[in-house]
Amino acid sequence: MEASIESSGRDSISDAFVKASDTDVQDITCIDKKSFTCDVCGKEYSQKHNLLRHLRSHTNEKPYSCDICNKKFSEKCHLKEHYHKHGNEKPFSSDAYSQKFSLKREGLNCTDKKLFTCVICKKEVSRKRDLYRHCLTHTKEKPYSCEVCKSQFSLKQSLKVHLRTHTNEKPFSCETCGKKFSRTNDLKVHYRTHTKEKPFSCDTCGKKFAHKIRLTIHIRSHTNEKPFSCDTCGKAFSDKTNLKQHFLSHTNEKFYSCNTCGREFYRTCDLNRHFRTHTNDKPFSCNICGKKFSYKSSLKIHIHVHTSKKPFACDTCGKEFSQESSLKPHFLTHTNEKFYSCNTCGKEFSRKSNLNRHFHIHKN
Repeated sequence: MEASIESSGRDSISDAFVKASDTDVQDITCIDKKSFTCDVCGKEYSQKHNLLRHLRSHTNEKPYSCDICNKKFSEKCHLKEHYHKHGNEKPFSSDAYSQKFSLKREGLNCTDKKLFTCVICKKEVSRKRDLYRHCLTHTKEKPYSCEVCKSQFSLKQSLKVHLRTHTNEKPFSCETCGKKFSRTNDLKVHYRTHTKEKPFSCDTCGKKFAHKIRLTIHIRSHTNEKPFSCDTCGKAFSDKTNLKQHFLSHTNEKFYSCNTCGREFYRTCDLNRHFRTHTNDKPFSCNICGKKFSYKSSLKIHIHVHTSKKPFACDTCGKEFSQESSLKPHFLTHTNEKFYSCNTCGKEFSRKSNLNRHFHIHKN
């Protein structure tokens, strides 16, 4: 699918926000001709070295390593920024440093020189296109629009990535399982399912996550923040996804149905859990005794048997229980409510287990 990219006012924006430094850059011509194309995703470049650098996003090659901690990077500039974490402004001798990081434009040596400054926040960048991108954060302008769905974007590259949602193009594939993605970032995040890497940790409880958004949502469990509320009933949620699923309860739309029994569900995760009632699949096992469970919540409750932890306490007498299901019938002993009655003699009980024991009297 081909879609034209509309742009307006780019030069005026850049002129409004660009403030050149005292460094005089002369005789630098910008040729818009792009003769180098990526065979994987089709992205085009006007210079070969930019194409070679882009290819590393597909190969995950990281040729630049830190001399101090051996951490590897795909680009020189990322390595350079990394050295600041060690408190080392220039980790090489002047000659070596120049060889590694100097940028040569028509004989002009621009080692770490910041040529362009934003007049709004005074941020400095070395390239004019980087300044233009930065300026859009102030103007909120989105000059690139999709002809298919009319969505608008600040950057041309963002529009190109978006168009793949219409063409279903997925040029980035996982070397381990072959799963394909439309964005390199999605592929990088997917790799963590194989490496089990969880780089984001909660400062409060230490729990780790593979995705930053999952950490953000988790932190709300500590702050009790619920920024997403239902317009119909006012119920609030910490996760936007949960709000969307909740909204279906008002429309009574159930998009997911079981192929075995036909039961319908609002969410795919609920359907997947339901499948286990047919397959008897128990993917969650106890590390201590090996007992298996169909649901993660059941495993969490079971763990209390080994730890002797009793997180559920009665508000009336203080008696503690390891399972919430045990607390509920106990509470009835205080209210004297009896929901279970014997069909033979009519005697009532507050707990089903007591009714079952009572049945033996009639059997004998």
